[in-house]
Order: sequence, then structure tokens, then C-alpha cells
Amino acid sequence: MEKKNKKKKRTWILITAGMVLAGIVAAGSIYSHFGGFGTGPCADTTEFAQYAEQVEDLKIPEKTKIVALGEASHGNAEFQQLKLSVFQNLVENAGIRAFALEGDYGGCEYVNRYIHGGEGTAEQAAAAIGFAIYRTDEMADLISYMRKYNETAKDGDDLRFYGFDMQRWSYNLQYLIEACEKAGIDVTELKKLEDTEEQHSEYDVEQQSRVITEIKEELQKSDVKDIVQADHLADTLLQNISLGKVINSAVEGNVLRDQLMAENVLWILSMEEQRGNSCIFISGHNGHIERFGNYGAGTRVMGNILSDELGDGYFAIGTDFYKTNCNLPKNDGKRITHTFYSYDPLAKAAKKAGYDMSWLDFSKVPENSQLKEQITDHVSMGSLGEGYSAIFMGLFPRSYRTSQSPEKLYDGMIFVTDARPIEIREEISEK
Repeated sequence: MEKKNKKKKRTWILITAGMVLAGIVAAGSIYSHFGGFGTGPCADTTEFAQYAEQVEDLKIPEKTKIVALGEASHGNAEFQQLKLSVFQNLVENAGIRAFALEGDYGGCEYVNRYIHGGEGTAEQAAAAIGFAIYRTDEMADLISYMRKYNETAKDGDDLRFYGFDMQRWSYNLQYLIEACEKAGIDVTELKKLEDTEEQHSEYDVEQQSRVITEIKEELQKSDVKDIVQADHLADTLLQNISLGKVINSAVEGNVLRDQLMAENVLWILSMEEQRGNSCIFISGHNGHIERFGNYGAGTRVMGNILSDELGDGYFAIGTDFYKTNCNLPKNDGKRITHTFYSYDPLAKAAKKAGYDMSWLDFSKVPENSQLKEQITDHVSMGSLGEGYSAIFMGLFPRSYRTSQSPEKLYDGMIFVTDARPIEIREEISEK
């Protein structure tokens, strides 16, 4: 009898332990899926619905010089679609004629040539930008819209496509060589920097800098009237070299990149102002375009720099999701899709109010409202870049969220309730 009782007791202990373990596994699974035990708090739904608008109703202040559209992730179709819908709105209603992307100047110049009648396809033009996240139907749609617009545009009313990043090499070098040849400048040494392993290894970074700097000097001495673009191509290559020296330092590399991107955006603005256009549209990750952000004490992200430079002339539009099924690369380079929740109370209010997508202009929210308190307080917002770690992101939801005052970062936000993953096309030849 005693043996039976002991056996029965052990059985119950094992069952209880199993149930506890199963409960822990279930709780861990729930926590990992939602980034917590639930989907987070919710802002006042009634007030949100009172002040939220459709994206097509978005308007910018008259004195705006730069409209910046952020994206909460690089891997969702809706945030890429917004590039076209917001830009088209600004073209038709605000007279904006320039689109600038978080992509390299040279690759984006390929796109610019295509939308002005160049050969190839919109898909090939998108591939020339150089980043996998832009090899999508959504980016091809944007490029096709710009080309079609230009087919009937009057002189000086055409749309232009720019890039303000500097992480790629080949198209910047190709177009610099082309410009120098037209100017009658010897490009023998410059061609040795072409992006092939055998040729690129002939020069270290200091020698590369010397060659490009000497080309800049030759351009300045040449009789060519318009060397502005060639000079900027050379500058972009020098930026690439400078960034390469610190790219392995997460903080120093990010700080320098954002500083250089801000300089490039201001250069693009100056080019458009010379054409008689006082405002440009730019697009990049939320973390780059926000008005108040840094990588540590004494540093600023691109949007912070631009906001300090232009004041109210900088209009920042943030984005967020309630739920996203996002396309992300793993450490081995293979891409997967994974579900995340932002825990953003504003995005949750948008969902509960019945919006698939909505625009909230913070300036229209009254000071004495509960919603005003919720856009000024620190809240959780989704922030996904190009990277995925199942263990790290599962255990630490803060790795894909940021906690800040939305009103401090942006002038308004667009909320997507259920964001779908981008579908990346296979590598194709851009030429």
C-alpha cells in the first residue's frame, strides 16, 4: 500500500511539473509572439477617431522646405506604398517635384535617368538602387509613376529622383568616369577604382581618396560649365571611403552616416531651389528622419540635424504598425517573415476605430484633450531595421521598439493596422 502511495505521489509530482513546464512554455510563447502578455495599452479610441484623417487628406504647412516620410520597418509593403501615395499627393497639391530616398546617389541617378526616358524597365531601375528592400513591385510602381508623369510634363516641371546615402560604389564611380570623359579629363587612374576585386585591390583607401580628390581638382580647373553633379559624385565616393573606415563601430559609423546623409539632403534641397522649387520630399527609416534622436550624448540623427538647420521648415511624418508580418534577413542572409506588435497605443486606437490606415496630424489635437497627453507622453513604437534574431527579439521586445514622445519626434504619424511583408524580386541585371 505504501509503495502504491509513493508511486501515485511521484506520478502527481511529474504531472504537476509537466503542467508547470507547459504553462511556462505557453507563457513564453505568448510573450515572444506579442512582445508581452497582450498587445499593449490603447489610446482613447473616440478622440482618435475624431481627429484622425485619411492619408490622402494629409497637408503640409506653407513654409515647409523638406517633407520627410519615415517607415517603421523596411520590410513591409504598406510603408513602400506610402512613398508613392504621399509623394503623388505632394506633387499634385504642394508643387513638390523631387523625391529623395535612403539609397545611394549613383544608383538613384540611374533611376533618375530612367524616369527621364532612359532605357530598361522600372524593375531594373529599382534594382540599380542597390538594396534588396527596393527590388519590389511597390518601388517599381513609384518609378513608373514618375516616368509616366515626365512623359507629358512641361519643361522645368519634371520630377527628379535623388539618393542621399553613400554605402554603394559602382554607379557613383561609373557616372563620375562618364562625366570626366566628357570633360576631357584623364580617367586612367579613376578606372582602376572600378568595383572589381582585381582592380580595386591596387589602391588602399588613402590612395583611393587621393585619386578622387585629384579628379575633383581637375573638374574645378576644367572649362565645363556644369560640374555640380560630377563634383557631388566624387564627394559621395569620398563619403563612402570615410564611412568605410568607421563602419565596424556601431555608434561612430551611424553618427557619421546620418551626418553625411543630412549634408546630402541639404545639397539636394539647394539643387531644387536653383530650379525654383522650394520644397523636396525625402523618405527613410523612422530612426533617420525623426526630429529628435541620437546615438548617444552629443550626437544627432539625420532628421535632428535637418530640424536644427531648418526649424519649422522640416516636416516629419512618422509611421507605425499595430501588427506587422515583416520581411527580415537573418544572420546568414536568408530572409524570413515574422510577426511583431508595436505596443503603440495610438496604433491600437487606430485599429479599434476601424482604420486600415490613418493619418493623425498632431497640430490638430487640442491641448486639453486626453489624446494630446498620449501623443506627448513616452509610448512604445515599432522600429524594425534590416536584421532578425529569433532569440534576442523573442526575449527582448525593446530591441524592435522605441519608447519616446511621438510629438517630439514627428509632426504627425500614419498608422497601419496590419502590415504585410514586401516580396523581394530575384537579382536582375540593371543594364
